[in-house]
Amino acid sequence: MLERIRTARRYARGFVAAVAAVTALVLAANAGPAKATHPEKPDHRTTDPVEAAVR
Repeated sequence: MLERIRTARRYARGFVAAVAAVTALVLAANAGPAKATHPEKPDHRTTDPVEAAVR
């Protein structure tokens, strides 16, 4: 037969689960791509439609 879990233990489990979830979210948010140390200049050339280039 199953034993009753004490209230304090149940809240402690919930608290630990919440801390683990927040930790996982923070780590996932910080796992983005690293910024380039020397960013290249943006390419500002205009693009023409293919039809205009053929004529």
